[in-house]
Amino acid sequence: MVQHRLDTTFQALADPTRRGMLASLALGDKSIGQLAEPYRMSFAGAAKHVRVLESAGLIARRKAGRQQICSLNAVPMAEAEQWLRQWEKFWTVRLDRLEAALEDEEKDHG
Repeated sequence: MVQHRLDTTFQALADPTRRGMLASLALGDKSIGQLAEPYRMSFAGAAKHVRVLESAGLIARRKAGRQQICSLNAVPMAEAEQWLRQWEKFWTVRLDRLEAALEDEEKDHG
């Protein structure tokens, strides 16, 4: 289940427009029309992006009169961050080894 959610999270985050919409939602709830404004896209275009974000669990939608209001759900991003942290540790060890090797080489040739 978590692996599938990671897949849909990363697919949703792969698009810069959707990342921008999430950044906007981090500041507060917005209607689909408000999410569309900075991109000069139609309501239908924005709604497609919203559906992708919603299916990834990154946002929740509710009706308020005639508007659909979106709010951020950061739980899937926290799971993605946790998954990425394992690679951060891997690269930290690798870079530490590289640094040590470069220091040894500098001592040998310096």
